[in-house]
Amino acid sequence: MRVAFLGLGIMGHAMATNLAKAGHEVTVWNRTPGTMVEGAGIAPTPAAAAQGAEVVWLCVSDTAAVEKILFGPEGVEQSLAAGMIIADSSTIAPSATVKFAERVGAKGVAYVDAPMTGSKIGAANGTLIFMVGGDEPTIDRLGPLFAAMGKKVFRMGETSKGQATKLAMNLQIALIFEGFAEALTLATKLGVDSRQLLSLIDATMVRSGVVDYKGPFILQRDFTPNFPLRLMHKDIRLALEAAKEARVKLPALETVEEIYEMATEDGHRDLDYAATLTLLEKWAGIQVKGEAA
Repeated sequence: MRVAFLGLGIMGHAMATNLAKAGHEVTVWNRTPGTMVEGAGIAPTPAAAAQGAEVVWLCVSDTAAVEKILFGPEGVEQSLAAGMIIADSSTIAPSATVKFAERVGAKGVAYVDAPMTGSKIGAANGTLIFMVGGDEPTIDRLGPLFAAMGKKVFRMGETSKGQATKLAMNLQIALIFEGFAEALTLATKLGVDSRQLLSLIDATMVRSGVVDYKGPFILQRDFTPNFPLRLMHKDIRLALEAAKEARVKLPALETVEEIYEMATEDGHRDLDYAATLTLLEKWAGIQVKGEAA
């Protein structure tokens, strides 16, 4: 398929690379020039990338970025033609997704929201899991592209339901990790060995995918961004905004958002979101360490 891929960040670069490896005709655009994808062409603007494409795939930072890429002065909108598909793997506001879909729909263009989970390792390995909103025939047309980038696709309902699901998923990740980080901090303060605690967690119902994934990084004091704190913070705010629109209270997430705000003020916005642990450590006057530390 002819694909315009817009956004070559931590996730997008690997996703576009896998599309090109799978034999698709890929043209890429990135806000910061100079990023290359082997086997793909490069366009100077989103509009140029989208010219003649069957699918325009976005993976950018936030709602404002998606809107600018689609509808800005050099945006995709000027290159749209009936029968094209826009697929958005950014994590943005569900309500904005509905508006964007309606606007391009007037030109005969289908819109699918397809945020994903799996972190940068999943993006590199082509094992992402997509949560998708859109009509089934359109999602079926995207099947070869999903297959090149991921291992599973879950249709969650009509357009915007993929975004709604992603916010619910990241809400859980943020809360699970916060519980894990607080438990590690308390246990360390009370003299419990961190590695032994992780072994216990692994053998009990407390175990989770979040702990499995983040535990080894923490013990190595490795906060290299798999999922940057600033992006998780953005998603937490999106969830709180969506909850406000829906008249839903999320008291635990409101508290965790304050932790992210303070961690950002401490200069950790570009580290992995697991770096929120360092704030708890600072308050407790300890540092969680692995056996070799």
